[in-house]
Amino acid sequence: MEAKIVEEMRPFFDPKAVAIIGATNKKGKVGNVIFENFRMNKERGIFKGNIYPVNPKLDEIDGYKVYKSVEELPDDTDLAVISIPAPFVPDTMRQIAKKGIKAVIIITGGFGELGEEGKKLEREILEIARENGIRIIGPNCVGVYVPDTGVDTVFLPENKMDRPKSGPIAFVSQSGAFAAAMLDWAAMADIGIGKMVSYGNKLDVDDADLMDYFIHDDSINVVTFYIEGVKDGRKFMKAAKRITKVKPVIALKSGRTEYGARAASSHTGSLAGADTIYDAVFKQTGVIRAEDFEHMFDLAKAFAALKDKLPKGDRIGIITDGGGAGVMASDAVAKFGLRMAELSEETLKFLKENFPPHAVAGNPTDVVGDTDAERYRIAIEGFVNDPNVDAILVIVLFQVPLLEEEKIIDILAGYQKKSDKPIVAVAMGGKKTDYYARILEEKGVPVYPTPERGVRALAGLVKYAEHLRRGD
Repeated sequence: MEAKIVEEMRPFFDPKAVAIIGATNKKGKVGNVIFENFRMNKERGIFKGNIYPVNPKLDEIDGYKVYKSVEELPDDTDLAVISIPAPFVPDTMRQIAKKGIKAVIIITGGFGELGEEGKKLEREILEIARENGIRIIGPNCVGVYVPDTGVDTVFLPENKMDRPKSGPIAFVSQSGAFAAAMLDWAAMADIGIGKMVSYGNKLDVDDADLMDYFIHDDSINVVTFYIEGVKDGRKFMKAAKRITKVKPVIALKSGRTEYGARAASSHTGSLAGADTIYDAVFKQTGVIRAEDFEHMFDLAKAFAALKDKLPKGDRIGIITDGGGAGVMASDAVAKFGLRMAELSEETLKFLKENFPPHAVAGNPTDVVGDTDAERYRIAIEGFVNDPNVDAILVIVLFQVPLLEEEKIIDILAGYQKKSDKPIVAVAMGGKKTDYYARILEEKGVPVYPTPERGVRALAGLVKYAEHLRRGD
């Protein structure tokens, strides 16, 4: 099974040669943006494959030979990207089948989401694919983005949408617009995305196929999904159970209300189904449900950095230089079903012996507003050595006057490396804080802008660790 799914999906993420069917020289058109994406990535030395634009009305685009038909394409073509009107897609699929191309991304919309005529076209396309062993992503999607190989079928140009750097997060979205917006947002937030797949109406390749593929993708630590509906529940559950034994899956499921379900039906033709059923399925399979996109990427960021250092329990230790932030974090611990760690007598004694009288040894430990980096180091040393603490939240208000920013960053990064307990940081503030938070994240410590979001991310780590311990 491993070899089959990996081999089937490989051309989507790292093709030898891509045919862009519907490529055009008209700037701003879908077929032009996709062609430009590949062309620019080839010029940058990222995309290593060949590029074959297909358009019966053109001879060349930007120096690239244009092929009049699929039949003329060179034999090394292993990925076809289709951006022509829906009624022409079935005949094109027949040509693709005859040519022996086994991976197709159908960007075009106007299929099942519009009603019975579109569904009829989809059935015709699927029949051709099944008969000829072709895998399809789409239709009605933006396709695939892989920064490491230069595959980019997102038809929003770079001057309209930034692309994120590479990272260990896979992002799969049923909505193309949401996928594009999230890529743009991830680029701004400096979150690395290793692979993005937008599958739209998911005529063929679906959530389960991608989960089975990502099990074997060592470049991916965590898989995130935006889902409007699941067509084959049993297949989804089996695949979800398989992958969550190996790596975490986070799902943002929309269509939770009657209104939302109706919107999902007209958007991607999905049957959103009863939300309570999805809740039960996610719980049973170990999939972590996200409440919104911020939650999804907060969790993803934590797993990307800490997948191999999960907490051994739910007891949280909090260190802060601001009392109010410590109180907010304590509330969040209770809100998300975690427990405040009861520090050992040895830890309390160690802290009191090394702290000035006005610092507060306890949980939260408040190093107070005149702290320097050394006081943080003492607190973290105590917490990582305390057997009653399973995970540590460190709130750093970089604004306090005596705190040496580079030193506290190095201390946190150092303990993240040498301790077996996960450490997440919270840094509240503006531009200066954001600057230091990004440096801290580059050194392996996930940073969140509020105590609640930091604790919620820790709760995701705890939940997944419990799932693994149960061996569901």
